[in-house]
Amino acid sequence: MNLRSKLAIAFAGVGAAAAILVGVFSYQAASQRINAELDRSLLTTSAEVAAGATQVLAPSPVTRGPDDDDHDEAQPMVAQAITADGTTRPVGGRPVHLGVTGDDRALAASGALGDHRYTDFTAGRDDYRVITVALGPGRGAIQLGIDVDESQHVLKGLAARITGVSALVLAAAALAGWLLARQITRRLVRLTDVTEQVSDGRLDDVAVPTGGRDEVGRLATSFDRMLGRLADARADQERLVQDAAHELRTPLTSLRTNASVLRRFAELSPESRARLLDDVHGETRELTHLVDELVELATRRYEAEEPGPVELGEIAVRAAERVRRRSDRAITVSADASALTGQAKALERAVTNLLENAVKFAPEGPIEVVVRGGRVEVLDRGPGIGDDDAARVFDRFHRADGARGLPGSGLGLAIVRDIALAHSGSVFAEPRPGGGAVVGFTVGVDRLLPNSHPGHVDG
Repeated sequence: MNLRSKLAIAFAGVGAAAAILVGVFSYQAASQRINAELDRSLLTTSAEVAAGATQVLAPSPVTRGPDDDDHDEAQPMVAQAITADGTTRPVGGRPVHLGVTGDDRALAASGALGDHRYTDFTAGRDDYRVITVALGPGRGAIQLGIDVDESQHVLKGLAARITGVSALVLAAAALAGWLLARQITRRLVRLTDVTEQVSDGRLDDVAVPTGGRDEVGRLATSFDRMLGRLADARADQERLVQDAAHELRTPLTSLRTNASVLRRFAELSPESRARLLDDVHGETRELTHLVDELVELATRRYEAEEPGPVELGEIAVRAAERVRRRSDRAITVSADASALTGQAKALERAVTNLLENAVKFAPEGPIEVVVRGGRVEVLDRGPGIGDDDAARVFDRFHRADGARGLPGSGLGLAIVRDIALAHSGSVFAEPRPGGGAVVGFTVGVDRLLPNSHPGHVDG
């Protein structure tokens, strides 16, 4: 059973329950009102009969159909007197002997004036509502009965009408429930179709039915955003695989060439052997570095690091010391006391990549690191960055024309960009006045801690 059927049945059930409850309460209220009116009428009439006004017992003519009872009176009455010793005599009305119980005789013998009790009595096919009223101690009682068949006929008609109305309400509730369920589930059905298409592998040409401010509309909007991110992620993944395949082809081709040369290793001169081994060692090192960069970029391992308080100045000092040991280059750090909530290892990796990039492109001259207000700059005196390259320097595997022969994976600055974006920041690359380049990143203002203050951390 689908959701639409369940909702329709639920609406119909609620409507039926409401109709039944209203019908039952209406019938009970009507029955109680009629019975109360009968009892009040009996009490009033019994007082008149006790006073000798027996004409009130005369029946009223009524027109009946062929299927009705043989009587031609509307709710005829019957009255009899009960003496103190318990005997009865007819007073008027129908020639029917009303049943007398021990309680009735006791009421006739010793009841105070006006004491009364009600009972139900059946004589043949007729039902009566009977009242016994005491006339005073030792004076007997008056017993008055009224035929309630007409009242029961009215109640049966009322019950039939209530049943009919309840059936109509049930049908109307079922129809309304089906229409409402159809309206409610229409967008859910379309959204289900979209999810089935996505599960079959389609992402790009799937239209999500968005719209509305209710829960279904919010779900569709969220699903549309999620689908867009999935499509972008798959596109990035395919582009990464294609770029990686292209970048891996060069070192693998070189290694394959060197491997074929190694077959004639004994024929080579000592100088050629040394150059060949150095070339193989360099290519394997570059290949290992490229694979490591690919794995880190694809898996985003730095995103698993728990964020905490970080001082950018200390991060820059540690990164500069590491690159200084590796390259034996002069690197200076000038930083304020900017602190933020971030991932220390990831930020240190970003600064290290910027410094290694500067070392590679600026083989001479000092390298400077400047940290101010959540902005990290690495300055060098290399050949600089052209306008065309400045817009693409952080793309994966991008290499400027002058860097084709330089070592590197082409992924270092792409990782810097991802780390900066993960910290609500951005990246930049621009020429440096007097020659060289300024490359760096910023962190989001919302990430900076309120206790950050100007100062210097030099290294």
